[in-house]
Amino acid sequence: MRRILTAVTVTTVFSTALAACGGSGGPGGYGAVAVTEPSPVPSASGPSAVGTSPGAAMPDRIAWGPCTDIKRPDGATPRPDPRFQCGKLKVPLDYSKPDGDSLDMAVIRIQAAEPGKRLGSLVFNFGGPGASGIDTMAQSYKLFGSLNTRYDLVSFDPPGVERTAGVRCGTDREMDKYLAMDTQATNPAERAEQNRTIKNFADACERTSGKVLPYIGTVNAARSMDRLREALGDKQLNYFGISYGTQLGAVYATLFPKKVHRFMLDGPLDPSATLEQRSLAQTTAFQHSYDSFLKDCIKGPGECEVGADVSLANKHVDTFLDDLRINPLPVGDRKLTQGLAVTGIAAALYSDLTWPLLEQGLSRAFKGDGRILLYLADAYNARMPDGSYATIMSSFPAITCVDTAERPTRQELDKTEAASVKISPLFGGIGMGSICAVWPVPGSNEARKIDATGSAPIVVIGGTGDPATPYEWAPRLTSQLKTGVLVTYKGEGHGAYLSGDACVKKMTDGYLLDGKVPANGTVCPSP
Repeated sequence: MRRILTAVTVTTVFSTALAACGGSGGPGGYGAVAVTEPSPVPSASGPSAVGTSPGAAMPDRIAWGPCTDIKRPDGATPRPDPRFQCGKLKVPLDYSKPDGDSLDMAVIRIQAAEPGKRLGSLVFNFGGPGASGIDTMAQSYKLFGSLNTRYDLVSFDPPGVERTAGVRCGTDREMDKYLAMDTQATNPAERAEQNRTIKNFADACERTSGKVLPYIGTVNAARSMDRLREALGDKQLNYFGISYGTQLGAVYATLFPKKVHRFMLDGPLDPSATLEQRSLAQTTAFQHSYDSFLKDCIKGPGECEVGADVSLANKHVDTFLDDLRINPLPVGDRKLTQGLAVTGIAAALYSDLTWPLLEQGLSRAFKGDGRILLYLADAYNARMPDGSYATIMSSFPAITCVDTAERPTRQELDKTEAASVKISPLFGGIGMGSICAVWPVPGSNEARKIDATGSAPIVVIGGTGDPATPYEWAPRLTSQLKTGVLVTYKGEGHGAYLSGDACVKKMTDGYLLDGKVPANGTVCPSP
């Protein structure tokens, strides 16, 4: 399992795949917002504004300017890139009151390299829910270079995400405690502490971001995306959604079927799945990816540093994680807990490019050095070196729980946990139902009802080795859309286009650039 990798390739693909985490993050599963006037600066910088503008007409254009607050995964600010343009678009906080409070939605654009052949804008959502479209686009746009020849690449921070009134759940220290929690309780005292930690987290979300919590679901995000389409001057929307971005695209197509032009949904969710179904499917998929990692690791004699065979490797990992429950591993002034170690393992499964890093991380951790596993966990949790967090691990449960009316009982949570642990002792747990059960605002099932009848064909591509969005969700979403075209990618990792597979790239570029709709049932790589 020795591979020569460039740091740029690994970092870019890894950070983009993690942005598209799609529903597995956090221990539960994989105050007031300031009211300000809209900033006059044509940039994505400045505070996340919730402005009060009764009766004000929404602007139909974006004032573009330089991007001044792009953040890299390490928290640093890169040198300004003259190709990047940023701006803000005013959208309603509550679409039932369009002339009431508003949000300044942050937007980024990278203009087409060949303006004479420009097809329009291609809007991206990279997933989460809760990933910053601003930062992810700035990090990953070169991966979409062929599409950038004829499209302006556009992305945005949806309501409740980062610069657009991003949800924050208490202090950085409170986030540290929540995310370090062990994945499973082994006795009543641990269960009580787990319940307290989750409830305190939900209370902190209400305390810090309560004003926006009821309004940041996927249905409102889709409506805001249609405002963005209008502001860009496009009659129909061209869209590339990855992971959770597939649900956002499906909801948009349900609300605005005649506004759909070319839609690519990569690494799809099944919006109709219950919280329990989602938890069990993802647990199965992560275990499958982990098994694939181990098989790849041991395929050469003496190569795998985790164990000489699968049985021994599993024994080493299980023993290590059990030890962490009692004695977390010191890493500088922090500690690698069992929960953080499992997060680090899961993070490395999002791309097979990071499998060698996982092997190295586990090997070193067995010897008392937990730095790599903690780095992987921090990258997944969007924790910066200074201890601050991006909003994704707060936005993620906030959007997820608003998008469902489910509020599971303790008995239902116990049933989910028992079933998932039976599937995978490593990745099993209570799932997102634990946080939704105590979420401070009610949810709705509207974002789970998909029917794009009347739209143009929508391409849905699922990967057979995807750990975060199991392949079984791809045919289900295709069926729900009514206008979907299913493509299967036979490979590892989260997001088929990010894999670099030549067949996937040719098919995707042919569809988005030339309008060549693939045949339903297309398989990549070609048999």
